[in-house]
Amino acid sequence: MPAFPAGRHSGTVVPLDRANVDTDAIFPKQYGRGTASEGFGPVLFDLWRYLDPGDLTSDHARRRTNPGFILNRPDLRGATVLLARENFGCGSSREHAVWALRDYGFKAIVAPSFGDIFRQNCPLNGVAAIALPARDVETLFAMSAHGALRAAIDVLAGNLECAGAQFGFALSPRERVLLTQDIDWIGATLEHRERIAAFEAARLARQPWLARILEA
Repeated sequence: MPAFPAGRHSGTVVPLDRANVDTDAIFPKQYGRGTASEGFGPVLFDLWRYLDPGDLTSDHARRRTNPGFILNRPDLRGATVLLARENFGCGSSREHAVWALRDYGFKAIVAPSFGDIFRQNCPLNGVAAIALPARDVETLFAMSAHGALRAAIDVLAGNLECAGAQFGFALSPRERVLLTQDIDWIGATLEHRERIAAFEAARLARQPWLARILEA
C-alpha cells in the first residue's frame, strides 16, 4: 500500500530540534549486519532513545528509555511526521536509516535540507522528504512548543498544513509517483515506456547504424 493514498496523510509531528543528524544516529551500524530490510523501528535513534546500550541480541522492549528524548514523550507516541533541522540524513549512504524511520511509522520528514543520498532513498521506501525554507521550519518548531502538533500533508498539491498555517513544498513527478502508487523505481521508469520507445525509434532513425551494432 502506498504511503500517501490519494496523495494525502495526516499525523502528529515529532519536533527533533537537532541539525546535522547523520545516518549513524538514525540507525547505528551494529544493527545492520543482516540482509533484512525491515524490523528496524525499535532501534531508530538508538543511542538517544535508550539509556542502556543495545546489540543484536537485545530485547528492546526491556531496555530503559530516555525520558528526555523527544521520541519518548507520551503524547507523541504513534507520530508519523518528523520535524528536523538542516542537513538531516547526512553521513553514510546506508538505506537502513530510511528503513528504520519507515518501520517506526514515519511517513514524512520535514527539514530545511537533507543529505543527498538519504533524500533519494526516502521516496523509494515510502517516506516523503519535504524540504521547507528555514523560516518555515522555525515557525513549525515554534508552533510545536505549545503541545502536540498535527500536520496534514498533500504530496500531489505540494502543501503542508498545521494549525491553519499553509506551507508549500516541491517534489519531483517521480517522487509523487513513488509516494502515491504501489510501485518501485523501475516501475516508475516504466510508466514512461511509450516515451522511451518513441525516443529509441527517433534515435535509430537519426543513427541507423546503431541498429547493426545492437544486432551484433
